[in-house]
Amino acid sequence: MLSFLIAIAALGLLMFVAYRGYSVILFAPLIAMLAVLLTDPSMVPAMFTGVFMEKMVIFIKLYFPVFLLGAIFGKLIEVSGFSKSIVAAVIKIVGSERAILSIVLVCAILTYGGVSLFVVVFAVYPFAAEMFKQGQIPKRLIPGAIALGSFTFTMDSLPGSPQIQNIIPTTFFGTDSWAAPWLGLIGGLFVFTTGILYLEMRRRQAVARNETYGLNHINEPEFLETESLVPAWMAIFPLLVVFVMNRVLVDLVNSHYGAVYQLPLPNSDHPLQIQISSVAGIWAIEGALFLGILSVLVLAWKSVHRQFVGASKSAVSGSLVAAMNTASEYGFGAVIAALPGFLLIKEALKAIPNVLLNEAITVTTLAGVTGSASGGMSIALAAMAESFKESAAAAGIPTEVLHRVASMASGGMDTLPHNGAVITLFLVTGLTHRDSYKDIFTLTCLKTMAVFVIIAVYYATGIV
Repeated sequence: MLSFLIAIAALGLLMFVAYRGYSVILFAPLIAMLAVLLTDPSMVPAMFTGVFMEKMVIFIKLYFPVFLLGAIFGKLIEVSGFSKSIVAAVIKIVGSERAILSIVLVCAILTYGGVSLFVVVFAVYPFAAEMFKQGQIPKRLIPGAIALGSFTFTMDSLPGSPQIQNIIPTTFFGTDSWAAPWLGLIGGLFVFTTGILYLEMRRRQAVARNETYGLNHINEPEFLETESLVPAWMAIFPLLVVFVMNRVLVDLVNSHYGAVYQLPLPNSDHPLQIQISSVAGIWAIEGALFLGILSVLVLAWKSVHRQFVGASKSAVSGSLVAAMNTASEYGFGAVIAALPGFLLIKEALKAIPNVLLNEAITVTTLAGVTGSASGGMSIALAAMAESFKESAAAAGIPTEVLHRVASMASGGMDTLPHNGAVITLFLVTGLTHRDSYKDIFTLTCLKTMAVFVIIAVYYATGIV
């Protein structure tokens, strides 16, 4: 029982420090080693070197290029003015009178096109503020609209999403980012539809109370000049490059390299063997993002080259912090999973007989504890991916379904108050948890519900 309490306390302490804003890079290894110390002090050095650091390095090796290329791509979309052009074009098509729908669609296009969630928040907020002000919609509804478009269905539900939450499962299950496309589309449609209905209900309630945009807000953006923006087709082209080439490169990698690629090494008698199923999805998105970056540079060299040094430095710094945060959580999860107390947790979870329900509950719970979709999923899959695969194989469930369930579950309860993206969203908009968190929490509940909807759909129809 003591070992069980140590494991639970370690998870709770990580949640606390994340909520308080302390660096996870620093505190994840400290908390993990504290848990080891309380279990068996003699294991501390070996656990740190052989488990925590080993797993952390593996994560960086696999995913850092995705973080880096994604950050650079998003930053170039921003400094080139492409993001502003896309926002203006969508607003013109959908109509400024449909402010909530316009903002959700803009965020969805940018996120699904490969732009970082954080970049989307900064790029879209000025337009959202202007539209909500003109439509006399309360400013407190802006975070909900941005969150629905950026932090939900395009992040982890829609097939082919280049966001890291849809990439991490590929290495555990040997899938690619297009896994279980129909389930992903159904789940994404559920979240989009219910989310829009909820936000429109909130808008109508505000109108009935004669509530307007409001006065004396902070962080109000300056008026945006949209007459000098680049053509919409040019702005959307790099996003289409990422989307299309992600699909094309998955097929090319699998057909060219086969199941196992043997890399001859000049100083070794034995070639390095690479299991292509575990890296095909990663290679594809890396190649797609690289081509997307090239397309931005070709189309917008005049506006980008003066800012490229500063923009690339900013992107590299941001990607390092994001990757190291998640890698630290991954190492933390591996350590906790190696402790005797976690065996009791695993046994308790086995009381949930259905593997998909087990996976969904485990992943979304740990995402909620850590306040990070990628971090919680990394902890869960590092500890339990093999048992999930064994149970799924016994039940005849494809690994593609495991991928989609894990990805969508990670984006469920992750947006609790201590989530970094939520905190950033409030800082940018000049609002507080008290002002707007109710809407984000409702969307969190809808997103969590969606993963159970697709599980029900899979069992009812067998569709993947």
